Amino acid sequence: MNIINFTPLPAMTGGFLIGFAVFLFYIFNGRLAGVSSIASDSILIGSNRIDNLLFLLGLIIGPIFYSLSGNEIESVLTNSLPLIIIGGLLVGVGTKIANGCTSGHGVCGISRFSIRSITATISFIFTGIITILIFGIK
Repeated sequence: MNIINFTPLPAMTGGFLIGFAVFLFYIFNGRLAGVSSIASDSILIGSNRIDNLLFLLGLIIGPIFYSLSGNEIESVLTNSLPLIIIGGLLVGVGTKIANGCTSGHGVCGISRFSIRSITATISFIFTGIITILIFGIK
């Protein structure tokens, strides 16, 4: 771990805001806030649920507002369009196989003590560690 990039206060604040957003989504909609399910319901099922579209819009607009506030968002992304498309498709297939994504399993599922979600989250983390070790991502 690079101690210069260790930022516990922003990380804790972000975690609190994510948890609070999930809580509010559940209170107002009566369902969990797994991003893959919300996106799937919006795109595949075509259920013109305004709450799904607003949630997805918030995911897009949030970082834009953050960057406009003068804060930088540091990110490294490939310029290879085929790689981005293949990666996106693999993530979509993986979320269908796992019956949820990291937000659904990691935030909502673990908070409900779901064994399936705990197992899925451990698999996500283990796969990420293996990927970093194989590809030497810094």
